[in-house]
Amino acid sequence: MEPSGPFMPILSIQSHVCAGHVGNTAAVPAWQALGRAVWPVYTVLFSNHPGYGRLRGQAVDPAVVDACLQGLAEHVAWPDRAAVLSGYLGTAGVADAVADAVDRAREGRPELPYLCDPVMGDTGPGLAGPIGPGLYVEATIPSAIRDRLIPRATIAKPNQFELGLLTGRSCETLADVIDAVQALRAMGPPVVVVTSVEVPDGPEPDGARCLVADGSGVWMVATPRLRFPRAPNGAGDVLAALFLHHWLLDPRPPVALSAAVSGLFELLAETLRRGDCELALLAVGARIGAPERIWAPIRL
Repeated sequence: MEPSGPFMPILSIQSHVCAGHVGNTAAVPAWQALGRAVWPVYTVLFSNHPGYGRLRGQAVDPAVVDACLQGLAEHVAWPDRAAVLSGYLGTAGVADAVADAVDRAREGRPELPYLCDPVMGDTGPGLAGPIGPGLYVEATIPSAIRDRLIPRATIAKPNQFELGLLTGRSCETLADVIDAVQALRAMGPPVVVVTSVEVPDGPEPDGARCLVADGSGVWMVATPRLRFPRAPNGAGDVLAALFLHHWLLDPRPPVALSAAVSGLFELLAETLRRGDCELALLAVGARIGAPERIWAPIRL
């Protein structure tokens, strides 16, 4: 992979909310605190994130998303981009716009990194959607992500629930999760990051655990589990942003995951200390890239 300086922009295609920190409103301030430029393209325009129970707004028409992406390719210094990231799509049609944007971005630079965060659902009380428990997207989005985006991805970043959905495999034990990770890697992405690893075995079973794998190994990074009265939304979006940033600087997956998880823990600890229900991104600022403690990766 060619080197990428911290001021080369990332093309970030994901949601926008007027209030709160999820999607681009989580990733953009995190990247900017690290000194990295970003081109945000919005897939939905919502008043707030769904954590508040009700919201207003709508998904952006896929044709509008595609027009914005084509306009960037025509009028911005396209060869200077560092990477592409996609997150919450809003509608399945946006997957085609993202796939086309990745292909255009790779013209002349076939190794340009693309991180696919397949935001589709999670486990937990009250989470259900049109397909079944845990899903909070429309029924056609999982197959669109699996068929159009995962094969193009350099890095895929599902949570444990999404990993099982993409691969059709059980993720009840650590061995199950690792098996599903290898199945997902076989679908295209050389690097897979899994968040919210909730299994009864493996290192630090009582901690908050993330896992990363590439062709050379599998590693886990675990931190103490912080207890929030109501967990803030957007932590996964920040982790995706931080992992991509650090991986662009040092493409060793365990090093990037350690730095990303440590920065996220610093942010979450500050959020808990302040008693906020939204991520304390402005309060943490540049400390997100220079946390007080680094949580080391454990090779599995």
